[in-house]
Amino acid sequence: MAINVLGVHTDHVGTGQAAGNSLASAYSVAVLCWLLSAGVYIAAKWVSHEMPPWALCFWRVLIACAILLPIVRRHFGAMVALARARPLELLCIGGVGLAICQGLLFTGLEHADVTTAGIIMALIPIITMILARLILGEPMGTWQVAGSIIAFLGIVVIVVKGSPAALMRLDINPGELWIVAGSLCFSLYAVLLRRAKFDIERLPLLVLLLGAAVLTALPFYLWELASDERSALNGNGLIALAYVAIPGGALTYYLFNRSVEALGAARAGVLLYLQTIFTAVLAYLLLGEQLQFYHLEGAAIIIVGLLLVTLLKPRTELAAAKP
Repeated sequence: MAINVLGVHTDHVGTGQAAGNSLASAYSVAVLCWLLSAGVYIAAKWVSHEMPPWALCFWRVLIACAILLPIVRRHFGAMVALARARPLELLCIGGVGLAICQGLLFTGLEHADVTTAGIIMALIPIITMILARLILGEPMGTWQVAGSIIAFLGIVVIVVKGSPAALMRLDINPGELWIVAGSLCFSLYAVLLRRAKFDIERLPLLVLLLGAAVLTALPFYLWELASDERSALNGNGLIALAYVAIPGGALTYYLFNRSVEALGAARAGVLLYLQTIFTAVLAYLLLGEQLQFYHLEGAAIIIVGLLLVTLLKPRTELAAAKP
């Protein structure tokens, strides 16, 4: 065991430093993941009048799947076996979470602003918890119920732009409702994926789910083409597609898997809230969107709900944690 001139065991120091560096690196990967993910909202909004939502969704998942496929080539045997054994589950889960969710989000961004979309998507962990209670029977305490209701009220404030009269008149932006539906689909995806318990590593499974998303998005894309909603695959359209498919698609998926492996699903998932902050900042810098007072009101209410949900655990969960 090496000891330096100060009498400190240097191998322990080295181990501690290595662990600290490793943890810092893992958090850096997670932060970069959510920054790139926030950029997808910006790119989708930027070309929302040039590229139909399902075209953007289809090409995003197709290109991302093609880029990641060579990386998981050593898992092809396990992937083929899983695809043969449980094709409908893969198609359903991948279709809902990676195709329909994105299609609804991109549809919503044709009418809603990016800042609002980012705040609404921050509800995903709470919606996931509620669905996990309904579908998986996971515990949900009184404070979790209260927090969920409060967070939902925060979304209502944003959707009606802080005006109860707008709710009475049903003067609601349909784009924001599409985004709420998209967040519901992603939450359902998370719960169904948890229930399925596929016996395969995360990245190969992701590629299979992206393949299912391609098959799910294809009919919607063909419907757009039949409706003469052609994509503007030139200029801005190509730039946006390149971004959402490569750094905002394949690289984001890859980084998220790395962050989950390094930090665990719980800590990596909590960092999702960074996406909301990055989205608002990028929308201001790149699109000139202004943060409205109702955004702040709704976000504050949502934060209160999130704190109740995450800090005050159900008693059954606390009891299970005791030795």
